[in-house]
Amino acid sequence: MEQAIAYYNGKWMPKDECRLPMDDRGFQLGDALYEAERTFGETIFGLDLHMDRLFRSLRHVRIDPGLTREELSQISYEVVKRNEHLRPKGGEFNIRQTITRGRGGSVISNEPATVYVSATPMNFDRFGPLYDKGCHVVFAKTRSYHPDSLDPKVKHQSRMNFVLASLEAHDVDPESYPVLLDLDGNISEGTGFNFWIVTDGVLRTAGDRSILQGVSRTTIIELARELDIPVVEEELQLYDAYNADEAFISGTSPCLLPASKIDNRPIGGDMPGPIVKRLLAAWSERVGVDIVGQARSQSGLSP
Repeated sequence: MEQAIAYYNGKWMPKDECRLPMDDRGFQLGDALYEAERTFGETIFGLDLHMDRLFRSLRHVRIDPGLTREELSQISYEVVKRNEHLRPKGGEFNIRQTITRGRGGSVISNEPATVYVSATPMNFDRFGPLYDKGCHVVFAKTRSYHPDSLDPKVKHQSRMNFVLASLEAHDVDPESYPVLLDLDGNISEGTGFNFWIVTDGVLRTAGDRSILQGVSRTTIIELARELDIPVVEEELQLYDAYNADEAFISGTSPCLLPASKIDNRPIGGDMPGPIVKRLLAAWSERVGVDIVGQARSQSGLSP
């Protein structure tokens, strides 16, 4: 079997041979940041935005990656090139950059950062059928981090609350996508995606005080404005979600998925709904790929 190639601390090597030392602070303390993207053909979608966010986060937590933004971008494209032989026909890659503070007993240890970049063929199986059926959303009891404790604009590895939320949601509905509330009971974000509702033709989502500023979220706001769809960023409660005309999630791999159930309550009508359908069509046109058709085909369904 042909092996995937990854970048690890200045070297190109088989992905399976990359090893993190047990005293690396990323392993010991979650003292690490990451970004994740997908390709559309030969293009890594939104890479500039991801790199901007990553280097803002690096400055915030004071980790020096030992690489410039441009160098890390070049490495990200190189990892796709080196793994092109693993790309399924018509398929895509997920790319991930992970940077830890490296080895050392304290935050002031003079040790180089650990830098890892990988490319993995995208698995469309989980979300491919959901453009027609709709995904299920469950609101977990576990809350998102308060911004006074850990600013959600930093995409970090300290994600135990997401793990607990996933366990809770799985207990309610094994097929669900978990969404967290903030400490005041407002809807915040999912475990790796943003949550949206549509009410009377208006696109509504949480403001960015208690959520990650998602690249997919930014794209949807841009597309909505191009389509003259009103967008409101505001505090949302469960009441708003339960009474929405449409609901959907947005994330790197699926781009966006309509939701057909929220806490086991049916939402909306036809899947996808009219607003989601327009956004998917506009996104597909922007990237030159039929997003829904590709996902269906790669998951073994008719395009």
